[in-house]
Amino acid sequence: MRDLDQTLIKFDHDKNFKNEDFFLSKSNKHVFDFLNIWPKWEKNFVNIIGEKFSGKTHLMNIFLQKNKGIKFEGKSLRNDDLKKVKIYENIVIENLSLDVNEKLLYSLLNLIEHDNKFIVITSVKPIVDIPFSLHDLKSRAKNFILYNIEKPDDELIFAIILKNLSDRQISLDGKFIEFIIKRIERSYSKIYDFIYKIDRLSLKKKKSIDFKIIKEVLGE
Repeated sequence: MRDLDQTLIKFDHDKNFKNEDFFLSKSNKHVFDFLNIWPKWEKNFVNIIGEKFSGKTHLMNIFLQKNKGIKFEGKSLRNDDLKKVKIYENIVIENLSLDVNEKLLYSLLNLIEHDNKFIVITSVKPIVDIPFSLHDLKSRAKNFILYNIEKPDDELIFAIILKNLSDRQISLDGKFIEFIIKRIERSYSKIYDFIYKIDRLSLKKKKSIDFKIIKEVLGE
């Protein structure tokens, strides 16, 4: 297994990052690299797709730290926000789903195109697959270039487990993590759920983590 220091990019402490590290692997590096070549994008409309806990918000925080921009939650988009974006070149809409104000989103996309700005939308499913009722918005959705954060590979799972347990003052030998990697579901949500459960169980049992505890959490 590759050394952990080679799989992460460290950033100075900042409230946007909550003092976390961002881990690079083949699962997400293509998205990270694409964001890093801004503004040399083939389109101004970008959709970053990934399941919950896959790092979409972290990527957006990194992007906005490097490039002037503003960020909104999809479900919280308001009319006043159209005025706020005027002074920014990059607009980020996070967690887009059907609970967005469709007419407002459509107006925002028109404004971005008219002013030659850039927009990055993050979502669990591709924007083209969200069943909007507004026909014009459906058409606009087809203009987005799509970048998908893939399921975590072994390297990324190793880094996530090691870092998150270390943050909880839990030391875990590499052989245990290798054992977990071979058995855990390739899902960011499942990985973080496993970390939460193993932390609770080790505290409850008041003992260090061993194969028995790991198997119990994995349901074996």
